Amino acid sequence: MAVTVKKAVLWRKEVDNRPGMLASALQPLSEAGADLQVVMAYRYPGAENKGVIELYPVSGRKVSAAAQAAGLAPSSIPILLVEGDNRAGLGHAIAKALGDAGINLGFAMAQVVGRRYSAIFGFENEADATKAVSLIRKAAPVKKK
Repeated sequence: MAVTVKKAVLWRKEVDNRPGMLASALQPLSEAGADLQVVMAYRYPGAENKGVIELYPVSGRKVSAAAQAAGLAPSSIPILLVEGDNRAGLGHAIAKALGDAGINLGFAMAQVVGRRYSAIFGFENEADATKAVSLIRKAAPVKKK
């Protein structure tokens, strides 16, 4: 199976870095029935008292309202969600294709669970994200048997 590449929107909230902040941000979404695929929480390097919570997807009126009530808002960072069957070298192939095209990543987060690959790539601008869609699809074709 080839990878799928789609534009997505992270919802984001800056927080004080202290115990319980992630749980308090997730509680209203859980109560609204959100089925989150990505949750990232981290503190700012050099400003250890500040952090960020980012998550995806937020969709539907009830979940969107819960996210807003928790202080989350759609991020302006253009991102792509990449999913598919894992294979050795896939991450390198994608990174090389983007680098060779002169695209600088804002961030990358990837993981493999079982045989499935999933990654989120953040870009500096919308034009780079749009250009990256075809580059990623070409870099990660179906492996011939």
